[in-house]
Amino acid sequence: MNLFRRLALITMALLTFFLSYGQISGTNPNITQRPQTQAIPMNSDPVIDGEVINDAVWQQHPAFDGLMQVKPNAGQPASEKTDIRIGYTETTLYVSVVCYDSEPEKLVVSDARRDASLDGTDSFLFIIDTYHDRQNGFVFGTNSLGVEYDGQVDNEGQGNSNNNRQQGGTIGGFNLNWDAAWVVKSKVGDYGWSAEFAIPLRTIRFASGNDQVWGLNIQRNIRKSNEVVYWAPLPIQFDLKRLSLAGELTGLNLKSPGNLKFIPYVLDNVSKDFSTDPSKTKNKPDVGADIKYSITPSLTLDLTYNTDFAQVEVDQQQINLDRFNLFFPEKRPFFLENAGFFTVGSPGEVDLFFSRKIGIAETGQIVPILGGARVSGRVNKTNIGVLSMFTDDVAVNDSVSVQKNNFNVARVNQQIGQRSTIGGTFVSREGVGDISNDFNRVYAIDSKIGIGMKAQVSGFFARSNSPDSAKDGNSFKLQSGYQWNGLEMNLAYTQVDENFDPQAGFLFRSAFKKPEFLILKTIRMNGKLGNILEIRPHVSGRAFWNFDGFKETTFLHFDNHWVWKNGFEFHSGLNFKEEGSETDFAIPGLGITLPAGSFPTKEAQLVVITNPSKKFYINTTHVMGGYFSGSRSAHSGTIGFRVGDRFNSDVTFAHNDIHLLERNFATDVFGARLAYSFTPRMTLQSFFQYNSAADIFSANIRFNLLEQANTGLFVVYNEIWDRGNVLSRSFTIKYTHIINILK
Repeated sequence: MNLFRRLALITMALLTFFLSYGQISGTNPNITQRPQTQAIPMNSDPVIDGEVINDAVWQQHPAFDGLMQVKPNAGQPASEKTDIRIGYTETTLYVSVVCYDSEPEKLVVSDARRDASLDGTDSFLFIIDTYHDRQNGFVFGTNSLGVEYDGQVDNEGQGNSNNNRQQGGTIGGFNLNWDAAWVVKSKVGDYGWSAEFAIPLRTIRFASGNDQVWGLNIQRNIRKSNEVVYWAPLPIQFDLKRLSLAGELTGLNLKSPGNLKFIPYVLDNVSKDFSTDPSKTKNKPDVGADIKYSITPSLTLDLTYNTDFAQVEVDQQQINLDRFNLFFPEKRPFFLENAGFFTVGSPGEVDLFFSRKIGIAETGQIVPILGGARVSGRVNKTNIGVLSMFTDDVAVNDSVSVQKNNFNVARVNQQIGQRSTIGGTFVSREGVGDISNDFNRVYAIDSKIGIGMKAQVSGFFARSNSPDSAKDGNSFKLQSGYQWNGLEMNLAYTQVDENFDPQAGFLFRSAFKKPEFLILKTIRMNGKLGNILEIRPHVSGRAFWNFDGFKETTFLHFDNHWVWKNGFEFHSGLNFKEEGSETDFAIPGLGITLPAGSFPTKEAQLVVITNPSKKFYINTTHVMGGYFSGSRSAHSGTIGFRVGDRFNSDVTFAHNDIHLLERNFATDVFGARLAYSFTPRMTLQSFFQYNSAADIFSANIRFNLLEQANTGLFVVYNEIWDRGNVLSRSFTIKYTHIINILK
């Protein structure tokens, strides 16, 4: 533990330095006075066409503005005027905006696809906290093309990132794949651009009653000056998801509009497996359906039968270059809706429930989902989530088969104060096949305690239980954090016992004790270093010990992020690492076994990020230094290219050049995404990949003609080559449609 005593001294020295220079970090917003505006009761519905200035329905009501910069000049008013109005009828929430722009010819629009990122474009977004719990909400946004952008926020967006994962994904926090049924239209003129949103109240969840108050914040991006402005001002390191600092929308007199939707699908799949019988073509038509019913305005029942996800993009290829489990994110819409309600543990490291275990075998083969049910929502100050899914049996190969299973999750999370909750969770996998006494269960409690607006203490304790109780085990984590005025500090300890086994969850690695810390300071330069907007010096560290007291991993990271006003970033880091094992161990992606021992190494890390609003942009990471008994040069990243606002492409790559005493070799993973948007709802997308370790090339081509809420016509083609030979080929056409039974 001498290393971590040294880290503590370094931490105290850095903290003293950061705090002493805190005065140049930018304007600290007044958190005691949050802005407030009133929703307008509307007697008639406006025409949703993007025209606001000449719309008599909107012009009879006053607009509000007051947006303040967080970038580049924190605390200063926005450079352009914005007129915002919010109204509602018995069935619909309406929002209109006029984004005045003195140079409308310089408007930046980079992507016309639904849910395309709005960060690099002129855009307008807002978040509504319909429960007013200052933790959860719904995000809606658009740009001057009228793109539909929506997402679901849980726990103020926390829970998505974990530096142990090799690939990110949605695990709660912010769920971009939540696709609701709503309409937006925009219009460009010599004044700038304007937009109108029509959001059916049955789309969102809220409490009925008079004089309801919702949390509200609004963001506008003005790209010609790289401005990011908010209605409710925020400290410089926060964004729209920081709902505890949102303003308020008052004057809402609401009642449930009723919501019962029937969502059937039909599909036909034609496939051929060349590895088994190249002369045989399989034709598999199928049908299924979902039902969505609002038990109350804030509590929803979802039923699914013969669940299908043919339209979902395939997983991104990875090569395992360490000894631990790879993480693949969940992409299937049914499991992503309200995913935050079921998220417990340490995301990407100790997930007590990981929905990819449902319907996907360990080998990656699809397991048919017979159906299931979910109840999720809120009752007063209590979040409730209950999920039960049934999967069929399937033969994976000649000697192994996946049995029928029933997966169950039950979670209750009670708000006990601002930014404070306590919860309990039960997760189970119950075998329903021929194997008797086949089950795995996990019980957990968790809590977070907010200390004012700046600090928080959180943690969980879980226990797994299987038929052989001697193999039961525990896991827990305790974490404290501070975030304010550019300073972020985290200190945590995680432990996973040797017998802890969440079979419906995910473990990055098993049986460990792990302390970790992070100190980061965002310092706004305010003209002190020319065109540099801010610097972000930071230090982080983590270490893993096994239960014999042997140190398996240490990682100490020193870095500084240099951010220019034009969006360019450069990160310069230095890592001190050590990997160790008491026995010989294999590196799966290399096909070699390394001897027992400890391997201390050092490496330099460089990151280059160019302005994402440009037609050509890059985001690359370069690591050079030691690797076990030798050295490694690793280069990865994304190179993007756009033509107008219709064609988008990006190439991802990960190249490793490794030299070991045992062997020298190189690995490559390439991916190319190409997308053309005929309209915001009609797109042609392709994803081509190559994995050098397996010598596999794959193609995933999808045509989408969307109606609403991720329904419509989907045409999907997949093909895989193995060492130059076609391994499999499939073609799927699917149509799904929403039928609103309660109008």
